[in-house]
Formats: sequence, C-alpha cells, structure tokens
Amino acid sequence: MFFDFKPLETALREIPAVRHFGRIVAVEPAAIRVGGLSFHGHVGDQINIRKRDGEFISGEVIALFPNHVLIMPYGPSDGVAIGDAVELEKPVGIRPSDSWVGRIIDAFGQPLDGRPLFRGEASVPLRRAPPKATKRRALGPRLNTSLAVFNTVLPIARGQRIGIFAGSGVGKSSLLAEMARGLESDIAVIALIGERGRELREFTETVLGAEGMKRAIVIAATSDQSPLVKRRAAWMAMAVAEYFQSRGRHVLLLMDSVTRFAEAHREVALTAGEAPSLRAYPPSTANLIAGLAERAGPGPEGMGDITAIFSVLVAGSDMEEPVADITRGVLDGHVVLDREIAERGRFPAIDTNRSVSRSLPTIATAEENALLDRARKIVSTYEKAAPMVQTGLYAAGSDSEIDMAIDLWPKLDAFFARNIAEPTADSFAELAKIVDPDTEIHQLFTKVETSQARLE
Repeated sequence: MFFDFKPLETALREIPAVRHFGRIVAVEPAAIRVGGLSFHGHVGDQINIRKRDGEFISGEVIALFPNHVLIMPYGPSDGVAIGDAVELEKPVGIRPSDSWVGRIIDAFGQPLDGRPLFRGEASVPLRRAPPKATKRRALGPRLNTSLAVFNTVLPIARGQRIGIFAGSGVGKSSLLAEMARGLESDIAVIALIGERGRELREFTETVLGAEGMKRAIVIAATSDQSPLVKRRAAWMAMAVAEYFQSRGRHVLLLMDSVTRFAEAHREVALTAGEAPSLRAYPPSTANLIAGLAERAGPGPEGMGDITAIFSVLVAGSDMEEPVADITRGVLDGHVVLDREIAERGRFPAIDTNRSVSRSLPTIATAEENALLDRARKIVSTYEKAAPMVQTGLYAAGSDSEIDMAIDLWPKLDAFFARNIAEPTADSFAELAKIVDPDTEIHQLFTKVETSQARLE
C-alpha cells in the first residue's frame, strides 16, 4: 500500500523554529494594541490571542509603532483583556491544488463544503507584483460566451479584464453565473466577497449549478466577517488564478465585488491611521484596486492567461463614485446594467450605449465593425426618439432613420437577451439579419454561417 506523506511533510516544514509572544496593552473598538512584538512583527503577519478562558482569537497586524503593534481581530474581540498573551505567526502562503476544482473554500484555504481539502506542494503568495508589462503577451482571440450581446457588441478577448457595473437586484449575479457556465476557459475561479450567508448555497447550487461547479473554485467571505477576511478573499482568488495560470491554463476569474473589497480596505486603512479622502476612501484605495486588476490579464510567454470579470456596485447608477471611477479607468472595458431595462424584463439588462469593450475594433473584422456600428446607431437613434414616441409626439414618416429604429428595436432588444450556445459567427449572422438584411454585409455573414455549417 502506498502512502503519500507530502501533506505531512509540508505541515512539518511550516512549524516555526522560534515563537514570539507579546501582551495586550490596550483594547480599542476596532483594534488591539500589543506590546513586545514591535521588532519581530510585520504588516500582514497573523496573530493568536489566548484569552483567559483558554479560547483563542486570531487577527492580523495592520500597523507598527516603536512600542507596540496594532492588530485587527478576524472576529469579535469579546472577552479580550489587557495582559492577555499574543503569539505572532508569520504569514504562510496558500497551497492550491488541482483537487480544489469543484470546491468551496474560505479566505484561508479551508473547506466550507464539509469535505477534506488537500493542499498542493508549491506555496503561492497572496500578494505579489503583476507580471512585467514588457513581458506580457497581447490579448488573445475572441471568446465565445454563449451570450449574443458579448459575442458581438461587447466582445471579450482572452486575457481581457472587464467590469460589470450594476446596482442591487438587476441580475448581476445571474450574469456572472452565465459567464462561469458559458465563457470559454479551462477553469473558473469565483470570489464572493461580502455576500449574504444564505446566498452562498443558492449561488453554487441553483444559480451556478452542478455544471458550472464542475470547473469552478468558489472562494467566499460573507458579509458578517471581518474586513480583513473580505480583503484577503480577493487576494486569495487572484493567487489561486495565478497558480493555474502558471501551469499554462486559461483561467476565468469572476470577482463579486470590487466595491466590497474597497470598502473592506477602507475600514482596515482608517483603523490603521490612514487619512480619509474622497467619500472617506483612503488615498491607497486607487493603487490597491489597480494592483489587484493588473495581476490579471495575458501572461508572459509559456504561461496561461487570466480573463477577469470584476463586478462593481453602483448605488443609484452613479458611475462617478470613487470605486466605479477608479475601476473603470484600469480595466479593458465596462458593462453597465440598467435598472429600467431589468424592470421591463430583459436580461441581461445591459445598456449597450453606455458599455464599452476596449478589445474593439482590433478584435473584429472590418465587416463586423461596420455591422456593430450600424447596430449601435440604431439603438442610439431609438433611445433619443423614445420619449417622443412614448408620449405620442412623433408622427410616423417624419424621419426615415427613426422609423427604421422603431421597427428594428424590438428585434434588437430580443437579440441582446439571446442566450444560446452558438459560435460567434452565428451570433453575427443573426445580428446581420436584423440590422442589415438587404445589403452585401448580410450576404457575407450568411455565406460565413453556411460555410461553417458545412464544415461541421
């Protein structure tokens, strides 16, 4: 019988040769001050507080001072008292493994689904610098998403990073699940940051489903957990994605949401003493979001790619609020979900005129770009004329462009909701039938569709 001792060997190697202890000198509402560790601790080190009743509380060092260190606990600090012993633990990198696929884990790499979780041999740091810009490859080919609007008007290239900007209740989670199920990739890493506890099983079992979980790793930090844990969950998801990228895999990273990641950092940074800035977000927020986003994208030669989709919560559809503005500036495109579109029953509720994919026009052919320009013009014309049409102020025949837009809009609206597993060429052929049925462009797409069908 063969026994694998590697997990045991890994655990033994992580036992520290020297242990450092300190004592609590002050307890504050959001933080605890510990003496005796100033010259041994580092920002990010983990600690264990032994309370007088024998129980332990874990936390993390967030600031250093000459006479003490400032820590935040991962949970409630009830029962902590001045003089309690504090043990310093050096941060240990996570050890992802292929066996993590199909599992639900927490921000520390512990299983949440009640089954044992094996750790890999290689340690991966939670935080690291992104690949050098000069070493990265360009964006790869266009990916099939099984959603017509992303196959055509808002294409996603391999290695692209886009943001989904939405308020609550407009179908953001459902859209992310559709991406996890239908977008081409080898593996999907899904970070659920600050979600309500009851939504975890609902998302994995109902929204994502068994098919989606077959190639997914879900990393969760619920809304009741410490901001340290929520922030760590985002870094954990990125580190896991980088692990598979380093092995040549194409990874789809879905993070919901960057807003809660930024809010968690705001709470930690303000507690550590950083001065608040715009809407109380500290100045380090912009660099933190950019540093996280830059770790995704195309990898260097010989490595895989991370195609990343970050969701951003925008209260009242305010695209200029700090997190939305910062995130939009560092990504390769943004998708805006509109509440009015959702309320009239069209999902995904994407406002195509306010959404942009920065992989265009490069990723599409000249004919495809011409078709997309025509589709956007029709949508724009209809939206400008809609108030007049709805109030009865527009008379048919007054403007041929508006007449055409009114006629084609219902078909375009249905096309944007099209969710069928089909090649990208078929999605373009369907779009051509709607917006350009009588020209050579439509004939060209029809020929492409026919030739592909023959090949199949």
